[in-house]
Amino acid sequence: MPFTQDELHALPTVFSAPRFATYLAETQGDKVRALELYQWNMEVSSAFLAPLQMCEVSVRNAIAEAIELTYGPNWPYERSFEIALPNPSRAYSPRQNLLQHRNEPTTGKVIAELKFVFWERMFTRRHDDTIWNKHLRTVLPHTDAAKSVQDLRRDAYQMLEAIRDLRNRIAHHEPIFRRNIREEYDRIRAVVAWRSKTAANWLDKIEQVTCKNPQKP
Repeated sequence: MPFTQDELHALPTVFSAPRFATYLAETQGDKVRALELYQWNMEVSSAFLAPLQMCEVSVRNAIAEAIELTYGPNWPYERSFEIALPNPSRAYSPRQNLLQHRNEPTTGKVIAELKFVFWERMFTRRHDDTIWNKHLRTVLPHTDAAKSVQDLRRDAYQMLEAIRDLRNRIAHHEPIFRRNIREEYDRIRAVVAWRSKTAANWLDKIEQVTCKNPQKP
């Protein structure tokens, strides 16, 4: 749908000059094409929300299941699990993140409140002996059978780190138009498929990301 003259005048101001400048630079100063790109960026960002939600919920539930198999159903309140978490003083601390939510009444409530990065940081080698060597293939049954647990755990960390970066850019309304949108979706789908191929196939049926990709201005 073409932009009206009022929209052409008002929208760049509403978006702010510095923010809109990124789109103008990409379209060689063409305001109409820049607005079309901005609109597409909003639409594809919105389309990513369902796959991202599916990915986060599935992977955190898988990790929580592995933790429960090791530390019991009340693992958020177990001292042994708390001290197994790193606690750096000048960076993100999984231990402090857990302690911030110890006032929640149930394990399920704690799971819902922990940051995405908490689950990402669970895929580090410090948890190999206690959790992953025993339980990774149990909670993520469709990972590559030819790879070692350590390789799978490293893959999981790297993929979740990339997914979290995309998630954060979308949450902060930043441009994602220079990214490989198909590759981003395929990464999310792959993580969901580790847990359940049926869930990954269902995600393919409902997602709107890939149909937006060819529509990029």
